Amino acid sequence: MSSKKKLNSNANSKYTEDWLPVNQIINGMIVLDTGEYVTGVKVAPKNIFIMDSGAQQDVIVKLRNMYNSIDFEFWLLIADRPVDIDVYLSRLQILYNNAPTNAIRKLIMQDINKANLFMSAEYNVVDTEYYILFKEKRMELVQKKLHNLMSGLANAGLQSTQTSNNDLRMVLDNYLNGGEQTTFGTVM
Repeated sequence: MSSKKKLNSNANSKYTEDWLPVNQIINGMIVLDTGEYVTGVKVAPKNIFIMDSGAQQDVIVKLRNMYNSIDFEFWLLIADRPVDIDVYLSRLQILYNNAPTNAIRKLIMQDINKANLFMSAEYNVVDTEYYILFKEKRMELVQKKLHNLMSGLANAGLQSTQTSNNDLRMVLDNYLNGGEQTTFGTVM
């Protein structure tokens, strides 16, 4: 099918998959139809407001220097991911079942109830995640840019890792669905 026919058929499609230029997500990268890679780093949050003012200024200056040294187009993204505390709740349930006294059971049940309350729709508890993403065609430049970003962030005292497939799927889902969490399977 010619690219013009494909473009016209995609424009009339009601499925998002048909008009997104995403070929696949693999090895922590989104592979676009053009052969370009979209990847980047996930930055662990750090509360600089609990640091003394000198340490705050040091982090800010190092971050400014890192941003000023970036010589390629990049995107700063902030995405919310729903918190999953199922493992924590399971551990509490085991503790509750093995509690030696009723007083300890009562305390553990209070923790279970509080956790369930936080997970209710009223509170909407989320983890906020920070990403620096970029697009590149050549794999050797992808690796160089990843290294430069991670080194610059480490110099500023921030931990970062390359985005995972799961991170990238969550970012796409977050932006394509207006932040609403989908709980159903993918429709093709």
